[in-house]
Amino acid sequence: MVEEDTHIEDGADHDDGYALSAKALSAILYAVDTGDRAKLIELMEPLHAADIADLLEQVNAFDRRRLILLYGEEFDGEILSELDEGIREEVIHVIRPDVLAEAVRDMESDDVVDLVEDLEDDAQEAILASLEDADRVAVEKSLSYPEFSAGRLMQREVVMGPEHWTVGQAIDYMRKSETLPDDFYHMVLIDPKMRAVGHVTLGKILGAPRKQPLVELLEPGFRTFRVDESEADVAYAFNQYHMISAPVVDESDRVVGVITIDDAMNVLDEEHEEDIMRLAGVGEGSLADRVSDTVRQRFPWLAVNLVTAILASLVIAQFEDTIAQFVALAVLMPIVASMGGNAGTQALTVAVRAIATRDLTGANVWRVIRREILVGLANGLVFAVIMGAVGVLWFSSPALGVVIGASMVINLVIAGLAGIGIPVVLDRLGVDPALASGAFVTTVTDVVGFFAFLALAGVVLL
Repeated sequence: MVEEDTHIEDGADHDDGYALSAKALSAILYAVDTGDRAKLIELMEPLHAADIADLLEQVNAFDRRRLILLYGEEFDGEILSELDEGIREEVIHVIRPDVLAEAVRDMESDDVVDLVEDLEDDAQEAILASLEDADRVAVEKSLSYPEFSAGRLMQREVVMGPEHWTVGQAIDYMRKSETLPDDFYHMVLIDPKMRAVGHVTLGKILGAPRKQPLVELLEPGFRTFRVDESEADVAYAFNQYHMISAPVVDESDRVVGVITIDDAMNVLDEEHEEDIMRLAGVGEGSLADRVSDTVRQRFPWLAVNLVTAILASLVIAQFEDTIAQFVALAVLMPIVASMGGNAGTQALTVAVRAIATRDLTGANVWRVIRREILVGLANGLVFAVIMGAVGVLWFSSPALGVVIGASMVINLVIAGLAGIGIPVVLDRLGVDPALASGAFVTTVTDVVGFFAFLALAGVVLL
């Protein structure tokens, strides 16, 4: 316990949870500046691979290079897995070839595939060249499967046994084996043609008599995944059916790998992160990206936003005379558009999340749309009363209060409809709703908000 408390005190600020403290970071950089390798190893040894990856991401390229070279053969392959893709390739080119080879050899096949699949050809070849021949063939086979498929996600190391084995035979096999994965949860039972017939948890194997046949301990709800199956579908199944691991089979139903819950949950996390980033129009950017890359990712969506702003301005331009006669309209009309935009974003976020988790389907879509329309109507009526009172008290004009109140109701109802309807339509058309919905919803709420407010003002006030 004392050792653990010291590690927390030295490595992380209590205020920042598990983040590396500024004091620890300074000590590490000082060891790098002085070339004190023994001190650097002492400081880095208690850190998890994820913390070391964070450290490498936080320092500049010059310090990063010096730290990696001084750290030398202590560099672990798991650190590469934890690194942001934006600097992973840079780090691979800095590591000495012998250190890289040793680091990669200790990684499981799925981690190696995840590491190399997004690298440039030269960096990819450097990783593959460091592998043993059998491991290289396994990784290259995984890379031959479609991107974002179960074949890319799986690890090749599978704990398997024939279906006629007993518990004792399984235990003896695992004790003698020198190639067991670091983490596994089931033993997969196979027939003579390498086809999976079920799997047994390690807990049941350890708790059963040695002479009991394994087939009597098979887990219910067993399922397999095809190598070409979408990793998003795999992750959904793991989450939906509370799976821990599942075999992956080829076109002949032969077991070729296994997917574990940690990999499936990583896919879910990546999907959620991707949706959030796309809703904000920043693509897959990260803090490690270069300025030019970030500009290229964000510029198209800023351009789209400019187009939508111009459309809204064109609507306003049609009512120049009305605005000129009632200056109060210029003061109040941004409120209508802003409220509609916020309401649309709320409905849009719920819709995109529900589509991603497959909770929003053809069976309930109309019920959800009706609900959002009613929510928009209810909120619209409440804010109509509030803004109507503001119009009367601020500008001493009951008619203006009626105009802004009515336009508020109209825009919030349309915002709810657009927030749910647009992502549903885009999803049916095969377009990622997280990628394109925001621009359309913003356009609808701005145009409808300005048009409703100014058109009603033209009718009621003139």
